[in-house]
Amino acid sequence: MGIPKDILNENPSLGDWSIMTAYRGSIAHGMYVPKSDPNSIDDKDIMAVCIPPIDHYFGLREFGSRGTKEIKRDEWDIVVYEFRKFINLLIQGNPNVLMMLWLEPKLYTHLTESGKKLIENRHLFVGRYVYKAFTGYAYGQLHRMTHMAFEGYMGQKRRALVEKFGYDTKNAAHLIRLLRMGMEFLKDGELEVMRRDAQQLLEIKRGEWTLEQVKAEADHGFKMAEQAYLDSTLPVGPDVENINKLAVEIVQHEFQQRS
Repeated sequence: MGIPKDILNENPSLGDWSIMTAYRGSIAHGMYVPKSDPNSIDDKDIMAVCIPPIDHYFGLREFGSRGTKEIKRDEWDIVVYEFRKFINLLIQGNPNVLMMLWLEPKLYTHLTESGKKLIENRHLFVGRYVYKAFTGYAYGQLHRMTHMAFEGYMGQKRRALVEKFGYDTKNAAHLIRLLRMGMEFLKDGELEVMRRDAQQLLEIKRGEWTLEQVKAEADHGFKMAEQAYLDSTLPVGPDVENINKLAVEIVQHEFQQRS
């Protein structure tokens, strides 16, 4: 099932303005647990990239909150980025955003010529600079795993799992996945979004690993990621000059197409 029609009809950023819309999160990683499972705590996560009308660029209109719009309804958790915001997040090495350029084709629910051009030029965003972002996000998951167990974002079922296992198993699975993906990226400049180790990560998510096992694996992962960074032959940072040229070309193309 795709995004409900009422959500699409209410949000042009997912329709005419979108250049790329795709599944992200657990679905993209092969780790989605459907609602039919009594222990499911997963939403259907979507990310989109949009280029709003020209008055958002040359007028006073703004898109969402600082270029970001969140749409939450029932099991759907959707985030939409205005194109320039998306590009800046790519340049910062944001793991969640980078993954949009390495998804399996079947995960894109909407992809225009401009979206395809962005994917074709994903090599511009390859570099060692992603190390800080991936490990930073991983440290965040490590902290939330044990220290932020009952924050407001947590539903009743997820809270029950934290109480049962003594730590947030979903954060734990994110932690290990991020470290592995960062290490892989630093080696060859490719992101393996659909995980070959999905079953093992699901074991962690289901609470089949002890907290001590997770921490030991995380410690190993941080060390491996650091070594991968030191050994990496990737460029130091993203190719900002050519990224800027690409961004101009894509925005110009979209406005020409629409006119």
